[in-house]
Amino acid sequence: MIKKLIVLIALSLIQGLAFSSISFAGEWRGNIAIESRFFLEDADFMQDSEQYSLRFEPEYIHVSDEDSSLFNFRVLLRKDSMDDQRSHFDIRELSWLTYGDDWEFKVGISKVFWGVAESAHLVDIINQTDAVENIDGEDKLGQAMINLTLLRDWGTLDIFILPGFRERTFPGVDGRFRAPIKVDVDNAQYESSSGQERIDGAIRWSHTLGDWDVGIAHFSGTSRSPILVPTLTTEGLVLQPLYNTMDQTSLDIQATLDIVLWKLEVITNSGSDIDRYTAAVGGFEYSFYDVAESGIDVGVIVEYQFDDRHVDVSGFKVQDSLVIGSRFAFNDEQSTEFLIGLSINEDARNQFWNVEASRRLGDSWKITLEARLIRDVDESRPFDSPFFSVRNDSFVMVELARYF
Repeated sequence: MIKKLIVLIALSLIQGLAFSSISFAGEWRGNIAIESRFFLEDADFMQDSEQYSLRFEPEYIHVSDEDSSLFNFRVLLRKDSMDDQRSHFDIRELSWLTYGDDWEFKVGISKVFWGVAESAHLVDIINQTDAVENIDGEDKLGQAMINLTLLRDWGTLDIFILPGFRERTFPGVDGRFRAPIKVDVDNAQYESSSGQERIDGAIRWSHTLGDWDVGIAHFSGTSRSPILVPTLTTEGLVLQPLYNTMDQTSLDIQATLDIVLWKLEVITNSGSDIDRYTAAVGGFEYSFYDVAESGIDVGVIVEYQFDDRHVDVSGFKVQDSLVIGSRFAFNDEQSTEFLIGLSINEDARNQFWNVEASRRLGDSWKITLEARLIRDVDESRPFDSPFFSVRNDSFVMVELARYF
């Protein structure tokens, strides 16, 4: 914690010096939201069936008078009724960006997204997953970084220096989506002797070639996905996170061919304690516009997830999955959207249903509905499904947010 604080103070001083000569007449915006989750089955560990939380996410943006630099500050604060680990605070963005005609330079805490697929983002490696926010892996912790971007005719080159590793968040013993054994987040172990002090690095080239958007990247550093090692302590048996070092090379491609989007993400991954493996997700999204002159656009999504490992680092059987879904955009004044998807793995045939819907209410309010439904998990085959420990955690979530 002290080391994180030192990094944060150092970055703040750098940004303060960078902005000492300009006026801070910027813009505040953000949202505050109330979230309610209703679980459909009884919990395995006597947790509640209803979960409520309050989220506050303010953001400050300032553009310099010369339009040559930008300061961005955004934090997330959540208070949860059930899980103390989900009640947390995180700096999502605290960065200073300056730029010229063919370059950009950013320093601070920030978020970077890589990826094109709908069902999984294999190539998205820069930021750590914030696993207490949602189980879909879309929420990320802020990452300290120095980022140089070169904009050239032959493409865009991004170079990253990444100090200050962020450990993954995990639900607590009173939360849902928890492991059967407590995850000891206070005593994580590292393969590297530098631990959280190790400096990671990444480089990515991206370019648009006609209808094709292509990205090639390489990351070298501490794995964002820990191995959970059963460990006997004075408190009993716990799962201790172990973060190995790894190298990942990736390719992402999106082709926009008329009304069809073709998408592919491929990674090859290796480390000192990990045999090299290859994983991929790819498919297409086919769009029907203005269906029956209703003004509604419908997209049909089909993707396949492939992984050539037989067993992952935590001992679960790795299975390929088929993902099918549909996206509805109503193109109305309230920006109504609806998404439904189904993932079925190849052998165990577990079903994971994902439903998301949202609609604006007036100029400042938005209501969001989510459902995560886990079905057909064979309790006699616990290591055949990654959903086994959360098989009774299907839920429906309603969130009402006020934007300012």
